[in-house]
Amino acid sequence: MQKAERLNNIVHHLRRMHQAVTASVLAEVFEVSLRTIYRDIQCLMDSGVPISGEAGVGYVIDKRYHLPPIMFDADELEAIALGIGMVGNWTDEQFAVKAQSAFRKIQATLPAPLIQELHQISTFSAPSHYKIPWEVSFTQVRECIRRKNKVQFSYLDLQDQTTQRTIWPLALISFSPVWLLTGWCELRQSFRNFRLDRITEFDILKTRYPNDKNRNLATCLAQIKHD
Repeated sequence: MQKAERLNNIVHHLRRMHQAVTASVLAEVFEVSLRTIYRDIQCLMDSGVPISGEAGVGYVIDKRYHLPPIMFDADELEAIALGIGMVGNWTDEQFAVKAQSAFRKIQATLPAPLIQELHQISTFSAPSHYKIPWEVSFTQVRECIRRKNKVQFSYLDLQDQTTQRTIWPLALISFSPVWLLTGWCELRQSFRNFRLDRITEFDILKTRYPNDKNRNLATCLAQIKHD
């Protein structure tokens, strides 16, 4: 990774964090030495980036600071366009509209040569008759995950047995053509995956689930990886 790219990525990393980030953590993330991180941070500060730091605590950035528009290369644009197409074909209309809106904003920042690259994209996602329909609103499920609302629904398992579930929704995962809702199931007291096409009577509860380190997405993914 070139220095200019690393400096840009350090700024984005600090902007995403909600607490101070130590130099050792940054060194691990960007796979460089502590000395390099110290030099990079000083370089950013000297150029006017509002980063503050304290020994033993870490670095924070003023969240009001914005970088200039990011430039993409041809492969990055093709990857983004492919992702936008897949969102349109494999999620729902509301999410597809948001994806197209994001793509238009990206296009508005591109110089003429990269606009030309967009016209030469040769990787596409086409509509598929293998898509399995579902009753639940894909957008509503995403909003429940974002707001941490508990949800209730009826679930028909692969043995055609129906149960009532209350879960803490954590993520939507695509195993094309199937979408899975992953969450903490109060009935089973463990992480469970539920196919969207087998969910009915979906109800959003007013109760929000707490931040529990033993029942969050990171723990769920770590358990899946371990299994």
